[in-house]
Amino acid sequence: MPAQDPRTPDRIRHHFEVERELAARMRASTREERTELFKTLYTELFERVPDHPRLTRRETPEESRRNVEIQLNLLRPHLKPDMTLVEVAPGDCRLSYAACGLCAKVIGIDISDQRAEDDTPPPNFELIVYDGYDLKMPSASADIAFSYQFLEHLHPDDVGPHFEAIHRILKPGGLYIFDTPHRYSGPHDVSSHFGDTLEGFHFQEWTVRQMRRLLARHGFGESFVYRKGRAHKSPLINALNDTAEFCAGLLPKPLRKKVSQRLFQAVTLAARKTGGGSQTS
Repeated sequence: MPAQDPRTPDRIRHHFEVERELAARMRASTREERTELFKTLYTELFERVPDHPRLTRRETPEESRRNVEIQLNLLRPHLKPDMTLVEVAPGDCRLSYAACGLCAKVIGIDISDQRAEDDTPPPNFELIVYDGYDLKMPSASADIAFSYQFLEHLHPDDVGPHFEAIHRILKPGGLYIFDTPHRYSGPHDVSSHFGDTLEGFHFQEWTVRQMRRLLARHGFGESFVYRKGRAHKSPLINALNDTAEFCAGLLPKPLRKKVSQRLFQAVTLAARKTGGGSQTS
């Protein structure tokens, strides 16, 4: 949610109530039900909340280029001309298209095709539309996987299977690079206007330490943190980051949130696949 929301308190409350209702429906759903809910939930949200920021805010071309460049900067140091990149939930595919000039192939995987009708993709781009579960990609076929502001929207029961699917399609030693909101500075959805409990379409938000443990359970070994858009592979820097996060977690909630809004806006990590199969718990 933008810090400066121009809507009236009543309209923000309406948005919150509708999103909370729809999110509760998603939380209570089975896997089979979610394959259908994926197709309709946001459509219903936007129909019932016509002043939703995603509908009313118009991104300028400069903002669009800047946002793509911010994401591309996370990938650029790791991409090589012979690599295959997989982007999870690429949306309009602007980032994927930009990355096509940096590697051999880019594959977008999403539950729908959100590109413009007159869109002309680069020749080394492929979009795979699937049901959110059964990803028909060969094992060990990608060098890097990437998602941006995506993991927080997964149903809690779907987080583990997601990491298992990414682990399967990555080559040994491949990287999963992702950015997701940090729990200490959240909530980062409409829930933030009404308390500290996630009740909207962000079903989970994590700390870096929580995410490292989750990654380890699903077959990822080394993980390193990004600070100010730069990946830090130094074990010392990663340990200092985790220690600072641990100390922030000891603070009273109001102070923790204030400090974390300066230090921990997002969990941005690169995690390396270890050899062998996925490890689950």
